[in-house]
Amino acid sequence: MTFTRPKFRHPDLPPNALGYTRRDYEGALSTLCAGCGHDSISNAIIQACYELPLEPHRVVKMSGIGCSSKTPAYFLGRSHGFNSVHGRMPAIATGANMANRDLLYLGVSGDGDTASIGLGQFTHVVRRNLNMVYIVMNNGCYGLTKGQDSATADRGSTSKKGAPNLFESIDLCELAIQLGAGFVARGFSGDKIQLVPLLKAAMSHKGFSLVDVISPCVTFNNTNASTKSYQYVRDHAEATGTLDFIPLRQEITTEYQEGSTQEVPLHDGSVIYLYKGEGARDITNRRAAMDSLESHRVESRIMTGILYFQEGIEDTHEMIKTSQQPLNALQQEDLCPGNAALQQLMEGYR
Repeated sequence: MTFTRPKFRHPDLPPNALGYTRRDYEGALSTLCAGCGHDSISNAIIQACYELPLEPHRVVKMSGIGCSSKTPAYFLGRSHGFNSVHGRMPAIATGANMANRDLLYLGVSGDGDTASIGLGQFTHVVRRNLNMVYIVMNNGCYGLTKGQDSATADRGSTSKKGAPNLFESIDLCELAIQLGAGFVARGFSGDKIQLVPLLKAAMSHKGFSLVDVISPCVTFNNTNASTKSYQYVRDHAEATGTLDFIPLRQEITTEYQEGSTQEVPLHDGSVIYLYKGEGARDITNRRAAMDSLESHRVESRIMTGILYFQEGIEDTHEMIKTSQQPLNALQQEDLCPGNAALQQLMEGYR
């Protein structure tokens, strides 16, 4: 048995607008359990980066500890990467973002890595509106340590061990909306058609973007009584709308034969199109988004799609007025402007 990905690819694989093929966004072969939802998310990330398109060397992959945090090895093999300690990925991502603001930061984490040991880190990176995409591969359990319930496991949900969870769950999407995130979405690893445009929209949003993806653990948490199982999500999921994402570089050709469409522009001029069917929700209203999440929680249903979106929010760099030039590119004269500049600064405090 080998864990080396075959180098051969069909010579006629179509390139994207930047000349890269889908193979250029792949990584190593996965060593996760066969059927793991995390692998589906990795493939969705590959497809989203290929379609946007992004330059692989302009992407930075950050992760913590857990099954989910192993996945950056399985996609974007030509990108930068850093695997941090348990729950501390947001701090590492913040430091890297401060050093070079011109890259796209993908933070990959799990429900344990984010909602338990890393909850404090998560809340602060949201409220600071760091310009990054934070992807949570949410399976409701600790897969690396034999399936104990995580903080996102719904109360009463039963995993493979058989005992129902006694504690209330933490809804990361609702928490992110409350803390001021400008882009909050939830997807399902088994629904690539919805997940790929969600990721593309998140990657094009300026500021903090959360994509919480329900990703069943086939080994420990895929029983009929688990609210994170494939069957439960398929039976209880309700999409906020049919989502399509069209980058500014491409001609807009999407058409819908019935219903109406809500156009949501992003900072770079790209556009999200949301199909608005009967009973559609206003995703730009924070209170309405949180009320919808709560009402669905009471009904034991899962909302997917873009749950909340707001443009025009200042990101971390704008809040603290950092240099427009990446810090790692500043020269000696920029960092040490001399005694005259120091004296002028001191005058301001007298």
